[in-house]
Amino acid sequence: MSDEPAVVVDGLAHRYGECEALRGVSFAVGRGEIFGLLGPNGGGKTTLFRILSTSFLATAGRAAILGFDVARDVANVRRQLGVVFQSPSLDKKLTAAENLRHHGHLYGLRGGALRSRIAEMLSRVGLADRASDRVEHLSGGQQRRVELAKGLLHHPRLLLMDEPCTGLDPGARRDLWDYLRQVREREGITILLTTHLMDEAALCDRVGILHRGEIVALGTPAELTATIGGEVVCLDSPDAASLARRIAEKLALAPRVVDDEVRIEHDRGHELVTRLFAEFSGEFRSVTVRRPTLEDVFIQRTGHRFWNED
Repeated sequence: MSDEPAVVVDGLAHRYGECEALRGVSFAVGRGEIFGLLGPNGGGKTTLFRILSTSFLATAGRAAILGFDVARDVANVRRQLGVVFQSPSLDKKLTAAENLRHHGHLYGLRGGALRSRIAEMLSRVGLADRASDRVEHLSGGQQRRVELAKGLLHHPRLLLMDEPCTGLDPGARRDLWDYLRQVREREGITILLTTHLMDEAALCDRVGILHRGEIVALGTPAELTATIGGEVVCLDSPDAASLARRIAEKLALAPRVVDDEVRIEHDRGHELVTRLFAEFSGEFRSVTVRRPTLEDVFIQRTGHRFWNED
């Protein structure tokens, strides 16, 4: 297997009039990796996805997929790609098998080879017995699996997925992720997905966190949460700013105020709570102590909560 990355993004920028959707984004995705782009709505994920899927050209910068430039070698890029869009792309009046058959025709697949591949893919996503059912009669999770089978039908080397778990219940999400790992192991395929779900991003091999068109953090989920420290202490206070100042002065700490909450990153947060109750009892309504998450990484890098992007 080549050491060349499956995806290279170098200084990618894009504008919609005066709005900068992407600002010099750079990262690489290794072959066989499951890579997640995590960010809230407005962060730039969809724009980046559309550029990588050759839907439109970037304003500046460069992106390459398996060695092919996405702007100059569109035909070769598209041959390498399987794409699963956030919005459904199935014809609900057709059966699951008919949807795959028409998609296969776009890639020159015909006859027995196509029938065999359709049967194989529907079996892999657990829908062999629903091949002749109209898509409109399938559940949301089952429809998503047909989308995945469609994206993988032509043996792509890179699978792009935009918000793959949209509309899925927890059980369907687990099933989808089990299958993605199986696909990666069996076929050596590289998977790049966008998501606004923290728990989904935590399942990826590596994550790039997007904030207002820029990558603000990049690494494995464990590497990123390790930058926070041992534990996160959160105090809900009616006057968070004042409490944060007093904690900083009296305990020589560096608390951060987010909305009505005082947040403190501390290696021994559970021990710190005892001191906080002793020194500031009555100045906060509740306290929680937990291990850091990717949302804590986002807050550390941007200064506000994940869903306040806009």
